[in-house]
Amino acid sequence: MREKPDAPSCARNREPILAALRDHFADRRSVLEIGSGTGQHAIFFAAALRHLNWQTSEQRGNLAGIHAWLDEAKLPNTPTPLELHVNEEWPTQRYDAIFSANTLHIMSWAEVERAFARLPEVMTGDAVLAIYGPFNYAGRFTSESNAAFDASLKERGLHQGIRNFEAVDALAVTAGLTLIEDRAMPSNNRCLVWKRGTSLQAASA
Repeated sequence: MREKPDAPSCARNREPILAALRDHFADRRSVLEIGSGTGQHAIFFAAALRHLNWQTSEQRGNLAGIHAWLDEAKLPNTPTPLELHVNEEWPTQRYDAIFSANTLHIMSWAEVERAFARLPEVMTGDAVLAIYGPFNYAGRFTSESNAAFDASLKERGLHQGIRNFEAVDALAVTAGLTLIEDRAMPSNNRCLVWKRGTSLQAASA
């Protein structure tokens, strides 16, 4: 059996994220998770939301760890992980939901821009996008802990850092998405949810 990687933060944040997904993915059928990390989020959400087909994806070096978690869980709604790098080939299938957690502050800003530019290629006309992680507002950190986290990210690589909500939302708008919720989460994180398509007013009413 493959050795399974462990990300302790997954156990801490999975319940609040699941609560948001229950609200916004209730009528969804197929989810593409961008940057699945260890795969722990995927098996937890797929087990709780059995109506969803949860498609994991990651860069090549992390795929073995995701396979290990999926192989152990043996869930029927978690297909084989896809290799995905935002600067390279994207899936040809379209999904009515996209999810990503703790990825935007790891990618360079150019990669964040690239990811949002490519999203329409993999989204259905009414797709929902949910992104979890820390964000700045009006160029300011929302807490001292987020400021410290941003400093630690930049020590690892100057291309990393907590992103400004306004800049990310602007990318979403350009991709044809409208923000329908900005939900406060534990540990000074947020869950941002956008929707694509013509039924935006009804969805946000």
